[in-house]
Amino acid sequence: MTTHMDMDNPLDLFEGLEDQDKAAILKSGHTVHCRPGQPLFNQGDPAKRCFMVIRGRLKLSKLHEQGKEAIIRYIGPDETTAALAVFKGRRYPVTARAVGDTLVVAWDKATMDHLIANHPALARNLLHMTLERLEDIQTRYLELRTEMVEQRIARALLRIMQHAGRRTDDGILINLPLSRQDLADYSGTTLYTVSRTLSAWEKRGWVRSGRERIVVADPHALVLFSEKG
Repeated sequence: MTTHMDMDNPLDLFEGLEDQDKAAILKSGHTVHCRPGQPLFNQGDPAKRCFMVIRGRLKLSKLHEQGKEAIIRYIGPDETTAALAVFKGRRYPVTARAVGDTLVVAWDKATMDHLIANHPALARNLLHMTLERLEDIQTRYLELRTEMVEQRIARALLRIMQHAGRRTDDGILINLPLSRQDLADYSGTTLYTVSRTLSAWEKRGWVRSGRERIVVADPHALVLFSEKG
């Protein structure tokens, strides 16, 4: 038996708009279907279009000069990506790859300029989304500088759980393929450290893990651990 968690809703691109306006905005975009693992765009490519997820999820990641991948965030239905890069005429700062079967709507800069001119609420909503992303990046940077690695892993798992958690009889299932390497790339540590930490938490009954599958059996324990001084 599974049920969806009661989670905070993501910021809505269409907040303050009428249903007919939402439908017209979606119709003005181009629908793109991505197979599991397929890149939607690659880091360094010219940012020609921004996107909103309709179904599925995207994993946003960035490669360092040494070739190591850092997962920046996951985005799901009704969330957007690449708007700022498109408006500023830059290159994509990250790679976006489909997690499972994913459907998105894409708009180019000329279309977005036209939409914002006719729907000022879009500009306000995009600004709010950009500020939220900036705050999230600042928070994670502070965690990297000040927290023990095990706390960072706990916070990373809780963030992903909030975004893609589904309640089951065994606990909160992370409802996307999540390997230990993914969790290491997301929390800024090594595969060895993540494996050692998850094994310790399994012995305490906090989590259950398998191949690309993690269940948070005791979310409260993880929250307390992540917040300890």
